[in-house]
Amino acid sequence: MYPHLTSIGIEYPERIERYSLRQEAANDILKIYFAKNKGELFAKSVKFKFPRQRKSVVVNSGNREYKEITEINRTLTHIIDELDQITQRKPKDVDIKKKILSDLRHLEQVVSHKIAEIEADLEKLK
Repeated sequence: MYPHLTSIGIEYPERIERYSLRQEAANDILKIYFAKNKGELFAKSVKFKFPRQRKSVVVNSGNREYKEITEINRTLTHIIDELDQITQRKPKDVDIKKKILSDLRHLEQVVSHKIAEIEADLEKLK
């Protein structure tokens, strides 16, 4: 059903929750986030690097001046189309306030565990 996603190794496209795309030097970086399994603290994600396609375009046809530009990889555009189909079909009924509070509680737990770990390390130094 999603041939481009399966071609890059995504076995369960229906578990995709969201994705991000950024440009870094001569590459586009695609990061795909999956839904969390019960009991997991963090959602699983995978990262892919796609080289940008280089192209020479005419700037001034009279002087035959060319400029090299880069554009998104054609394969990546197909993958993004499939990702948009998946992520836009999912309901967006998440209560923002509940999500923020949940994220805040999770952050509090992570920080308190880290503080306890650091304090234990300090006790070992005495």
